[in-house]
Amino acid sequence: MIVAILIGCEIGFWVLLALGFASRYLWNLRKLSTILLLGVPLLDVILLAAAVVDMRGGATADLRHGLAAAYLAYSVVFGHRTIRWADAKFRHRFAGGPPPPKPPAGAAARARHEWAFWLHIALAYALTWAIVFVLTWLVNDPTRTEPLFAFTSGLLKVPLIALIWPVSYTFWPSRTDTSRT
Repeated sequence: MIVAILIGCEIGFWVLLALGFASRYLWNLRKLSTILLLGVPLLDVILLAAAVVDMRGGATADLRHGLAAAYLAYSVVFGHRTIRWADAKFRHRFAGGPPPPKPPAGAAARARHEWAFWLHIALAYALTWAIVFVLTWLVNDPTRTEPLFAFTSGLLKVPLIALIWPVSYTFWPSRTDTSRT
């Protein structure tokens, strides 16, 4: 059940975004666009509720519940940024808007940009842990929730691997970035 809801929420996210932007830029229906875009966070609430109901109903935690926690954390931390990015792309492609902004050009500015992005990744990882703790507390059965901690520990690879970009831009800026400072 959780996998179907997770997939449905992901598909729903992109469908609501596409319909919201189409309503705004193609059909000039601002109110409908606002309603559709406000529906995006509701998908996260649905996913969290489904995970809690499943776990409270006796399910043993596994990869599906861990993915639900990670998905929710990603949505909270990166949701606004993702919507802004998609909005700029849609506006440029279909409504004659300006091209989406690019990362900063200077070496120091680009390094700051990459560090800020990495901090968002680390925050999403920390929030995943917090959601796992809340699920564990709600279920109140450590034997059924223990796999969540193994999943979250395995996720530590994501912020560690993502650390490559800010470190590389800090210590080895590209020639094009240093020439634009």
